[in-house]
Formats: sequence, structure tokens, C-alpha cells
Amino acid sequence: MKNRYTWDEVEAVMLETIKDLNENTQFLKTKDFIQHGDVSVYEHCVMVMLKSCEIAFKLKADVDYEQMIKGALLHDYFLYDWHDNDPSHRLHGFSHPKKAYENAQRDTYISKVEGDIIRHHMFPLTAIPPQSKEAWIVCMADKICATKETLHVQDTVTSKFISA
Repeated sequence: MKNRYTWDEVEAVMLETIKDLNENTQFLKTKDFIQHGDVSVYEHCVMVMLKSCEIAFKLKADVDYEQMIKGALLHDYFLYDWHDNDPSHRLHGFSHPKKAYENAQRDTYISKVEGDIIRHHMFPLTAIPPQSKEAWIVCMADKICATKETLHVQDTVTSKFISA
């Protein structure tokens, strides 16, 4: 099977989506919160987006890149510091997908696939598994990136994505 998009086209969609979210939502606030190790939630979400696209592209998967990219960027759009000693953050791993989904719905249009990505990226901690190819890919990419961040074995993300 052949990829429907060139890698340059996929990169263009990534940059356009980051720019749109930076300008029209509270996505830039995710730079203020640490996710794993010393990686911000913003950097983590960008790395998950990039890893998701790399996986889909290498597998020549028939995915909707626009929806997968937006869902990957918003999968951890919970907008709080989960490391704070706040009782509401105690079960963060189980509860943050719902909060991220609520925030995303409040701030932008969220498609069914994007909602699937956001709500189910923590499977198997979330009881319901991903329903779409895009959500399964982001779920896998999130675990790969989180492991690398926790073990301080990070991929270098080019500045064009972080500073978009």
C-alpha cells in the first residue's frame, strides 16, 4: 500500500495544527506543566504527535492525519499540574483523559475520532479501548514517549514543532 501523503505534507499539517491550537485554545498553557521527568506537557504532546505520524507513515496506515494530529496534541489537555499534592489529582492516570476531553470540547471542535484519541489514550487504565486506528496509534505512541521521557531517553524534537 502507498502512503496517500508525502512526509512533507504530513509535516505541514502538524505545523498548521500546532499554530491553530496555539492561537485559538489554551494549548500554550501546557508549557507551564511538567509531564514526565523534565518534559513539559506541551513537549510531550508534540512528541506524541510526531511519533504517531511516524508510526502511521512507516506502516502506510490509512489514517486521517488531520484528526490524528489534533487528537494527539490534545490528548493531555488537562491544564493542571498533576504533581501537586491535590486530592483531585490522586488518580490522575485514570481521570485526566476525561478532563482533557472536557477542556478540548470547551475550547475547540472535537470530532468523534479526536474524542476517541483523547478519551482512550490511557488504555488499559481506561476501561474502554480505542475504537479507531488513529486512537490505537496515539495510544501506542504515548506509551513509547512516556517511557522515553521517564527514563530520560528522549528523542530530539526539532524546534520547528516546539516553536510553531
